[in-house]
Parts: sequence; C-alpha cells; structure tokens
Amino acid sequence: MGLSPLIAIPALAQVQTLSEVIVTARKRPELFRNLPMTASVFTPQTIKSANITSARDFIAMVPNMTLVQTQNVGNAFVTIRGISQARNSEPSVAVIVDGVEETDPEEFATELYNVRQIEVLKGPQGALYGRDAIGGAIIITTAPPADHFEGNVTVGVGNGPAERARGTVTGPVNSSGTLKYRASVNFYNTGGYLQNVYLHRKADPYRDYSGTFRLLWQPNASWTLDLRPFYDLVHTTAYYYVIPRNNEANPFATFTTPPNANDITSPIQTNNLGTDNRDIIDIPLKVDYRPGFGTFTSITDYDQTKEIDTGDAYDFRPIKGSIAYNVFFAGIPAALGGPFDESQSQFVRVRSWSEDLRFTSPSKESFTWIAGVYFLHKERFISTDNIVDRGLGVPAVYETPIVNPANPFATNTNVTFLADGQKSNAWAVYGDATYKLTQRWEVDLAARYDQDKVSDTTETPPYFLAMVLDPTAYTGEVRTQTWGAWQPKFTLRYQPNQNWTLYTDWSRGFRSGGFNQTGVGAVARANGIKGVNDTFNAEIADTYELGVKGDMLHDRLSVDADVFHTHSDNGYFFVYLSQNSTQNLGNLNATYKGAEFQITAYPTDHLQVYAGYGYTDSRITKMTDPSVLGNQAPLVSRDTINAGAMYQHHVWANLKGTARLDFQNIGRTWWDPYNVTSRNPISLVNLNLSLQGGRWTVIAWSKNLTNTLYNAEFSPGGFLWRALPRRYGVDFEYRF
Repeated sequence: MGLSPLIAIPALAQVQTLSEVIVTARKRPELFRNLPMTASVFTPQTIKSANITSARDFIAMVPNMTLVQTQNVGNAFVTIRGISQARNSEPSVAVIVDGVEETDPEEFATELYNVRQIEVLKGPQGALYGRDAIGGAIIITTAPPADHFEGNVTVGVGNGPAERARGTVTGPVNSSGTLKYRASVNFYNTGGYLQNVYLHRKADPYRDYSGTFRLLWQPNASWTLDLRPFYDLVHTTAYYYVIPRNNEANPFATFTTPPNANDITSPIQTNNLGTDNRDIIDIPLKVDYRPGFGTFTSITDYDQTKEIDTGDAYDFRPIKGSIAYNVFFAGIPAALGGPFDESQSQFVRVRSWSEDLRFTSPSKESFTWIAGVYFLHKERFISTDNIVDRGLGVPAVYETPIVNPANPFATNTNVTFLADGQKSNAWAVYGDATYKLTQRWEVDLAARYDQDKVSDTTETPPYFLAMVLDPTAYTGEVRTQTWGAWQPKFTLRYQPNQNWTLYTDWSRGFRSGGFNQTGVGAVARANGIKGVNDTFNAEIADTYELGVKGDMLHDRLSVDADVFHTHSDNGYFFVYLSQNSTQNLGNLNATYKGAEFQITAYPTDHLQVYAGYGYTDSRITKMTDPSVLGNQAPLVSRDTINAGAMYQHHVWANLKGTARLDFQNIGRTWWDPYNVTSRNPISLVNLNLSLQGGRWTVIAWSKNLTNTLYNAEFSPGGFLWRALPRRYGVDFEYRF
C-alpha cells in the first residue's frame, strides 16, 4: 500500500535500474533478474556515488554479510549467512577479479579502484568457483582499456590527517586498436584515527602504494589475451589490542575482569607502536580462443604475499603494568635483566601458481555447458614468536630467531619461536550444464571435485621446540594430509513471465583443512582448551534455498527475497594461545537458518531508494566440548539492516549534483563457541555529496558519520579491536 505513489510516475529513470544490469555469476552473461541465485550487484553508478574504495564499503551494503578487519592489514574475516573465517584460515568466499581467483585471502584487503562492477553471490558456489566458495563468491570486474586515449586524476584530503592521490591513463597502443592498455597508480596515507594514550600518538597510521597495468590484445575476432599485473605495498601497525581491567592498578585483574565485547572505555595503551609491512605481487594472464563453436579459456596466475608484523604482546600494556612483568617473568633476577615484558612478531610468506582451463559453449542455445580443470601449487611459511621487551622497540623476526646463548633473556631475544613451512598441491575438475526445458522452466546441474594435498614441515629449532610440550615433535618433521570433496549444485528456475524469476537450489561447499603450528595441540591440552589440535579438518556445508526476484511498475520496483537452511560440518573457530603466541583453528558443526529481503525503488527520475534485511539463526550442533551445544556459532550477527537513498539532479547548466545516504545496522553478534559475551547492535551511516561538471567532480564524503564507537572484534581471551571512528574528506577528480 505504501507503493501507490510510484504508479503514476514516468517509465524511464535516469538512474540505471537492476533490470538492465548484466551479471556473470554463472560464467556467462545474463540479466540480473534472470539469475537463479541470491546476489547483490554494485554498478559503476553505485560504486561512484557510494564512494566504494575498499571491501568494507560494499559489504556494508549487503544483507547477511559482515566484515571484520583486525590485528594486521592482511586479516579480514568475511561472514556470510553465518559461514565465517578466522586468522590464517582459508576464506569463506571465493574472490574472482576479471575471471582470476585470488589464491591468498590476504589479497582481499586492498584498495579498490578502476572497478566497473561487483557481484556478491550467496550460498555455496563451489560447483563453479571451487574450494573456499563455501559461503559464496565475490566477482569483481575492473574497467577495460578504452578505445581512445583518456585518463583521470583524483586528489583528496581528509581527517587523520589523510591524503589520497590516484591516476589512470588508458587507450590504444597501435593504430588498429587491437592492442590497448590501462595503467593506474594509487597512493593513500593517513596519520591514523585511534589514540594510543601511552605513546600520545595515533595507534593506526596507514600508508598504501599500489598500481596495476592491464594490457588487452585482440588481434582478431577469435583471440583475446588479457595481462593484468598488480602490485601493492602497505606500511601500517599491528597488535594494538585492548584487554580491559576492572582495576587498572592491579595486574591480576586481567584474569578476573569479565569479558565484555561492548567495552569502549578502556584505552589503547601499548608501549610498542609496532610495524606491519605487507607487499603483494599478482600477475594473471587470461587467454580466450573462440573458434566459432564455443570459447576455450586459459587463466594462468602467479602471486606472492609477504607480511611482517611486530608489536606489543599480551596483555598489551606499558611494561611495568603488564602481566608479563608482574607475573610471568617476575622471578627473573635483575642480573639477567628481569623482570621484563614481551613483544611479538609474525612473518608470513605465501607464493602460488595456478592454472584454470575450460571450455564454454555458446550462450544462445537451449542447452549450454561448461567443462574445466584447475591446478594450484602453493608454498607458505609462517613464524610466530614472543620477544623480550625492555622498551627498546620490537625487532622484526623472519625465519631465524634471535638468540643470545650467554643470556637467554637479553634485550630483544626470543622467548618463544615457532616456524612451519607448507606446500600444497590442489587440483579440480568441474562442469556445468544448463537446459531450458520450456520457455519458463530451466534446470542447471553443476559439479566440481576438489582435492588438496598439504605437507607441513616443522622448521622450529630444537631449543624452542622443546617448549611446546609435545615430546613427539622434532625439527624437520613432515606432516602430510589430503582433503577432497565433490561440490554439486542443482538449480531449478521458473519464470512465469519476463519480469519474475522463482528458483530453488541445493548446493554443497568445501573448504580445505590444514595444520596449526607444530605442538599447539599439546599446549592447548595442557591449558585445558578443548578442540584445538595440530591439525584441523576440512569443512563441508550443504545449503537448501528457495528464492524469488522480479520487477514491477515498469521496472521501477525490484524485489529479491529468499529463505535458506545450511548445515556445516567442521566449521572453523579461533583460539589464541598466549603461552606460545600462536593463532589456531578448531572445528565445530553448526546449523544456519535464515532469510533475506531486498527492495530497490525508483520513485522519480532522479531518486533511488533501497532497503534490505537479513536474518541468520545459528546453532552449534557438535564440538569436542559438549557444553557449547545449542550456542550461537562464532562471528555470527543475528540480523542486518541495510538501507539508503541516492538523489541526482542537474543543478545548473551542465552541473549535476548527487547526494547519497547509506545506513547499516549490524545486529547482536557472538564471537566464540562459548558465547561468553556478545556485541550489542550497532548502527552506521555513510554520507556522500558530489558536484560534477563536464570534466571534473568534487566529492565530500563521510564514513561512520555519527561517530559510532564500538569494537570491530572480540577475540577469546578478552581481546578487543577498536573499530574506526568517523572519517571524512573531500576528493577532486579531473578527467581528460
């Protein structure tokens, strides 16, 4: 009844309606309203008007989807319909950029620019996108090289203080236009937003340099070669956690203060600012050959990620007020430099090579199909350690610990050190067949088999390995395990007319298992922690879904709704062991039931409004500790609300103004299997105002406009990670 004012409006809007959007979720182009799955799509217009520059920006606009960025720049946890991820784990969603899958989850937390479209697919998508698509998939399409020379430059300033500079040039290389390029560079720098009360400076300075070069060669109608190297370098900080005390003067109060995910009064007070340096190199090559009866595609990718983090250690306080100084090392005599505090360091290096070969039949047939094979080789090294801290900074420890045989507690020597090297070889075969039974009925059957063989080599030196309490562990030990699973998907689509799509599907997702660092199982058992072993199992998730989407009122009103039921075996949960400063995964089973509803309306030629609601009820059904049965699964937000409006209007001559307001409410959120605390619902508002001329645009923006203060994460052990407060700024873009 509230929609009646829409009936009399003109039939064509200036804003792009969802009915016009082309998506590639099933690896072939089709209209969004014909897509038989739950998805959110962000067009160029939305990306620009909402000032989407990172993953957190578009995820904040998707029902039943949240993002936690914590600890260090590479740690970003996506939770979608309850399926979550954790530190050093495989991702919960597959991320595909221009058809190339990201093989390292640390690549996800990068700046977004030159992006043309983003598609977020919900529910297991492993049948087409493989392992790690257990919760869904994110498909990012970047802007292609242009047919004529053009470019743009953007500069901006903001609070923090912050500055941004970005530039792109694109065009043909040769006169025939068969070879084209697109080159972009990006710089972002901020002094930070979160205050460290002990160091009297910001805890979170951030500097990012990145660039991409895309070369597209189309010598004739049959061949396309697409090379897109990317580089990203970040300098920031890490480990500025908060662990509240109800009596700050009493170090032992750390152990007796009840966990509270809603504490925003305890300050950041680490005595080490720390460092976090990450660099990423990604070189993908996509080749398409079209002989006339379909398309052969080859996607080859090499990428490398290196990240070194240093900072304060548990319990993240100045030296003389810390637990380490007053409890753990209080007995170290002064002759050995005691007592002292601890700092920490972690180094991760990942290299991978992948190849995807497939054939896609022509799209304009009643029967279409895709068949392919995939191979991935990955090498990963990780070292984690605690270091003697006497206020002289934190050294970066890579592959070799710092040892002083004459004094094991000398300044900046290692107290603990664990290192593991992993090699994995994964392969897959997959296929998808779609058959139009009639003009209204379509059936889609897809399946993929993934196998992942992982070998883990203990590289911890014997002296430090003796501290892990596992007498069977030894330096050079090789642990090998293979995980594999079929990932089928069956979809039935019914279209009563060209405006409506009803669908139901059953799908299975698979996420590979892995190895915690050597000996952590023994440490966990010695400290009464259940469910954490040296190995964690692969996860399997089965989902049943029923959905409907369609357009009404001459495409002025779009509706998308669904209900789902997911059962997960061996989902991940996270445990931090302060005894050896390791980050570990355990397994649990859970059931997720929920629903989503999205509506987009165009009341006038210049106004777009949208609203979405997502609900997920989770229940733990099995874990090593039976006391958690029936609890909410970790990192699950019970419900989410997403809403907003965009208004565009020509204010004078060729000047166009745009105003956009986006609102997000994240419902009550649980963080660990024991549900020791939950975060209250939070509401966030983003505002963007722009004025566009012929070649220029000025944008005034604010994220978290109302300055809502909250914790982005609560981690078991009482660790709190502060979310960013209000940010704002002005950007100027010039196009040529």
